[in-house]
Amino acid sequence: MKPVHILKISEFRHEGSEDIHANTLENHLATRHKDIAEPHSHNFYLAILFIKGHGRHEIDFTDYEVKPGALFFLNPGQTHYWELSADTEGYIFFHTRDFFEAWFTANELRSFPFFYSMHSKPVVYLNQEELTEATHYFKKILEEFTTDKAWKKNAILCYINLLYVQATRWFDEDILPIAENNNGYYQRFRQFEDLIETHFVTEKSPGFYADKLAITLRHLNRISQNITGKPAGDIIAGRIVLEAQKELALHRGNFKKIAEMLGYEDYAYFSRFFKNNTGETPSAFAKRYTNK
Repeated sequence: MKPVHILKISEFRHEGSEDIHANTLENHLATRHKDIAEPHSHNFYLAILFIKGHGRHEIDFTDYEVKPGALFFLNPGQTHYWELSADTEGYIFFHTRDFFEAWFTANELRSFPFFYSMHSKPVVYLNQEELTEATHYFKKILEEFTTDKAWKKNAILCYINLLYVQATRWFDEDILPIAENNNGYYQRFRQFEDLIETHFVTEKSPGFYADKLAITLRHLNRISQNITGKPAGDIIAGRIVLEAQKELALHRGNFKKIAEMLGYEDYAYFSRFFKNNTGETPSAFAKRYTNK
């Protein structure tokens, strides 16, 4: 099977800048459209600001509106795809984890609410005053990225950090997880997510993950409910469904092999599981991506 297309930051080379890339959105669309014509993911952290145009931005198979003031953040590994109007304008930048954290050693990227986890809200819609401020940061990042001035990397990092801090303030308080006030829960949930990423094909029981974390299943569910509002079983199921959606969107066929790849020998059972979690059958889901 063809894997989900993963764009690597090394594909966007710029002299002296192999771990950071910045561009206007319109130029990015013109030069890289062949890479984003179907759902794909990245190995870097991504920020996108729309200042003109409209459309839809699908992230991990959930639709979000594109309009002026839409500010999106994506984690490495998230799948996205968009349909945008011809007059779309804005800015985009992306960077590796090491680029940011090697400088801001006390500022982990996953401490920002939009990078908490795959379950974080990926967009905030800015008012005009906020859009003006965000546009300033994106412009300065692009300006520094394309300059030959001394201390260029330092300047880029400072503007990125200022944007991330301000964006944290713009995000609604109700989306900030309780983990902000309970770091222990947050750290445990991240460990839970990391374990799921490693074992979700072979291990689907919440009890397995509770044992790995050396906590009770009841406590794991308490952590998961506090962070996401969902029990641990739903988080595991969500990761399995997401992988199934990636495969279905790209391959559009041989559903039985996709089920087997995800650890389900009984396709009928897998089909029921998929429908219970998404509201549609695998074939109905795949049809939506037939012409992409």
